[in-house]
Amino acid sequence: MNAWLNQHLTALRDALRRLAGAPLNTTLSLFVIGIALTLPAAGWLLMDNVQLAANNASGVQQISLFMTLDADRKAVEEIESRLKLNAAGRWRFVSRETALKGLQNNAGMGDLIASLPRNPLPDAFVVEPVDTSPEAMDKLAKAMAGWPKVAHVQLDSAWVKRFDALLRIGRLAVMLLATVFSAALVVVTFNTIRLQILAHGAEIELARLIGATDAWIRRPFTYFGALQGALGGLLAALLMLVASQLLTQPVAELAQLYGASFMLRGPSASLAAILTLAGALLGWVGALLSVSLSLRRFT
Repeated sequence: MNAWLNQHLTALRDALRRLAGAPLNTTLSLFVIGIALTLPAAGWLLMDNVQLAANNASGVQQISLFMTLDADRKAVEEIESRLKLNAAGRWRFVSRETALKGLQNNAGMGDLIASLPRNPLPDAFVVEPVDTSPEAMDKLAKAMAGWPKVAHVQLDSAWVKRFDALLRIGRLAVMLLATVFSAALVVVTFNTIRLQILAHGAEIELARLIGATDAWIRRPFTYFGALQGALGGLLAALLMLVASQLLTQPVAELAQLYGASFMLRGPSASLAAILTLAGALLGWVGALLSVSLSLRRFT
């Protein structure tokens, strides 16, 4: 066990030495890897922020339930109990009196409302479902329409479906972009390791002559690829963090111009960990492929 651990520690130290031994090449490689990982990760984060902004927008992904004009307090309590039973999410009750006052406060509506013989508005509930998928919202709206003393249920299902379709297309595009850049990172690491193997060809031949196994020869190169990829992933997370910090205030000010409140969501610790692990894995795969194919010329 100690011998195995010492071999891996030696390979790790050798990989670190090679990274530090060529600072310019290492820096350039890290920036290439970091940018390649940043683009798809930033795209995915953008989709999450668009989803969050849509959820926070007034009237978006909400269901409006209007009761009949003859609905009494008992009917309102019945609807509240059904909403709790169905775990519909958050909701707020808008009484007919509150709705009428809101119309009276609107410019040009006061005289018109005052001329009405009675309040024509019904009691209503505004529901923000937990599950905002089009299928779930359609199902909930249909169920509400069958409840007692419910006159109308309003849901812009077509808009919800279009928005959900756009998000799915956006996420699919990000996944395709991530696939392309992942392949590119494997190729970059492959070529980097191949050049290192060519530069250390004499050492590899000597190691073979004294009985070194392929696993022993491969180990420093695979560690090099994994470390380079992991550092590139950390750099990608740092670039996204800096970009989100720079954009947070302008985005908040833009949202305020439209009467909304929105705070841009930056990269989380879990996303940084995923980028680091993804970079390490891609670097390890590229290095393993390169060293496995290159060692054949020494046999």
